[in-house]
Amino acid sequence: MTEHRVPLLKVDNLHVQFSTRRGIARVLDGVSFHLDRGETLGIVGESGSGKSVLFLALLGILEGNASITQGSAQFGGFELLRASQSELANLRGRELAMVFQNPRAALNPIRRVGQQIEDILLRHSAVTRSAVRARAIDALRQVQINDPEARYHAYPFELSGGQCQRVMIAMALACRPALLIADEPTTGLDVTTQAAIMALIRDLTKVRQMATILVTHDLGLAGESCDRIAVMHAGHLVEIAPTARLFSAPRHPYTAKLLACTAYGAESIEDLASVPGQLPNLTRADLPPCRFSERCNRQLAACALPLAYQEIGPAHWVACCNPERAEEAA
Repeated sequence: MTEHRVPLLKVDNLHVQFSTRRGIARVLDGVSFHLDRGETLGIVGESGSGKSVLFLALLGILEGNASITQGSAQFGGFELLRASQSELANLRGRELAMVFQNPRAALNPIRRVGQQIEDILLRHSAVTRSAVRARAIDALRQVQINDPEARYHAYPFELSGGQCQRVMIAMALACRPALLIADEPTTGLDVTTQAAIMALIRDLTKVRQMATILVTHDLGLAGESCDRIAVMHAGHLVEIAPTARLFSAPRHPYTAKLLACTAYGAESIEDLASVPGQLPNLTRADLPPCRFSERCNRQLAACALPLAYQEIGPAHWVACCNPERAEEAA
């Protein structure tokens, strides 16, 4: 008998819109995916594609002008989208943790970093006040911060960007969450520090057997770190596939063009090509069903029909009525 695993996270048909002075912006439109325990999933796409909004919605920390109009998000069988703020507050930091893009902005500038880790531990674990300092120092040690006893007393402005990012990871992992969401965790860091941060996240994911989501605009970074990759464009999830498959045979035209503008998709710098056009205005009343169609060289009359996913290979889904053929993609 085949064993059917229950995903740790299952998002189904998620819609999010923002009220703006120009009208209603449909920022997420029918996003669906799942994530298994012990898996690392990459979410990639241009700035403005809805990557960060997706996870702010799941964590219940969207801005006041945003609303979830439709969809479901099951986390370990618990419905996130209909949870109260108190229920979500209990989950955040304990079962669900997020590393934000700008660690200096996310950390409290007038509170020592060790105390900020203690705040998480005291709120979400059974640690006593007498033992919490040792746990906080150990959390710093686990993310490979040099001299954690001394760094415990430091303020964020006394640390480098890479050290602040490690502190954010220590805070996120202090209570051993089941799911870590890392939103552009290497933004603004030098290449050496980027590699060290990603190696740290990969190692901790493996050791702790947690699920990890890497949100990034960098396909190369996702390719080195993720088991599967989901590609977003203008609020749509247009393709999702195992990493090796996505890189060797991208089927959505947008995915193929994203790869073509990276070193992974070109043999020389002369082969690099930009993605034509720009993201559509999401407040338009006449948004086409496929929001990439106006930038696409494979557009057909059928692109005016409602967008539908098709499975074109094992665990490989694409939202396109005229996908690249496998031999073309390869």
